[in-house]
Amino acid sequence: MRPSLLRAVCAVFLAGVSTGAVRAADIAVEAGEGAEERLVEALIMAKPGDRVMIGAGRFELTEGLSLDVDDVVVKGAGQDATILSFKGQTGSGEGLLVTSDRVVLEDFAVEDTKGDGVKSKGSDQITFRKLRVEWTNGPDAKNGAYGVYPVSSKNVLIDAVTVKGAADAGIYVGQSENIVVRNSRAEFNVAGIEIENSFKADVYKNTATRNTGGILVFDLPNLPVQGGHDIRVFDNDVIDNDTPNFAPKGNMVAIVPKGMGIMVMANRNVHVFGNRLDGNATAHVLIAAYPNDYEDDKYMFVPRGVFVHGNTYGEGGGAPDGEVGKTISDVSGTPVPDIVWDGVTRIPEYFSWTAAENRVYIDEAEGTSFVNLKMISQLMLPWGWWPDTDIAGYKGSLPEPAPVKLPQDSGA
Repeated sequence: MRPSLLRAVCAVFLAGVSTGAVRAADIAVEAGEGAEERLVEALIMAKPGDRVMIGAGRFELTEGLSLDVDDVVVKGAGQDATILSFKGQTGSGEGLLVTSDRVVLEDFAVEDTKGDGVKSKGSDQITFRKLRVEWTNGPDAKNGAYGVYPVSSKNVLIDAVTVKGAADAGIYVGQSENIVVRNSRAEFNVAGIEIENSFKADVYKNTATRNTGGILVFDLPNLPVQGGHDIRVFDNDVIDNDTPNFAPKGNMVAIVPKGMGIMVMANRNVHVFGNRLDGNATAHVLIAAYPNDYEDDKYMFVPRGVFVHGNTYGEGGGAPDGEVGKTISDVSGTPVPDIVWDGVTRIPEYFSWTAAENRVYIDEAEGTSFVNLKMISQLMLPWGWWPDTDIAGYKGSLPEPAPVKLPQDSGA
């Protein structure tokens, strides 16, 4: 070796020693006897830069897993090849909980957790890719609440995941910022995809089918993060959401009627466009205020700045479900129109007094049906003599939020 090259190699080695840096390693965990202990140990002992490589096979796990190390990849052999089964889980926690930054979870399945499937909390640059989270007994109130569940996180990428059977939301992002949910499939959940109390989210190229409700964009009171805004829901297939609501009583999503397509509640600057909606028997699109009493001075209960445009609508609204469905159809008739706004505002003279950026705008093809129910907050009574069904009165547009860019994302 030439002296100059030798000096360079030595310098790199000494730098690593002086800073405590550890060479990244692949940690292989194979199925078989003792696999649970080896997997737990691998996640605990991983160093920044390591990859925990979980082999093909079925891993029968009795305890939840956790990762609290930055810059780690947890990778299986495929979402139908590497199966982490929690059917025998003794606790009620998550299947896998991540509380560190710059983590990638990919190519494995999580089945039958007692609590949530895969959760991140307080993570920055967290990636969920090519995962499957499923409760194999089908829809059941005893299933875990959430499938893929980042909360209080930022720079969240959910790509090509499949979730089935969650008793609240299959894909749920809560109190988070900078979010991309794409190329994913949610079915047989109460809510297929839910963005709640979050900022700057792009939800696109997903399929939400056979859920109670397809895609929900909510803002709720009494949470540490409020004022969700700048959400784009586009280029999704939201079809045949026909599973009866099986959420435990008291959950917010228990109000969602069977057959809801896309629902926007109390959020701000939400753009719904280029989606394909069909077979949603209560309503394809519902824009609504938060319906319950609350004690939270910081909370704004009405949606502001909602723009619905360029979507395509098949059959829908023919069998409105539950109290929500009955309330809508009592005013609108059946079939329920493609787009429903409950009309709840802080002041009745909506277009006379509400600022332009806070109005509801609809720009859809001729033949799309619409109704403003003109409801009064917390009352199931219209404040107008008759509903407003003239879609032309809501023509207009809003500046579209900028596309979400994530530091860990190279693109779709």
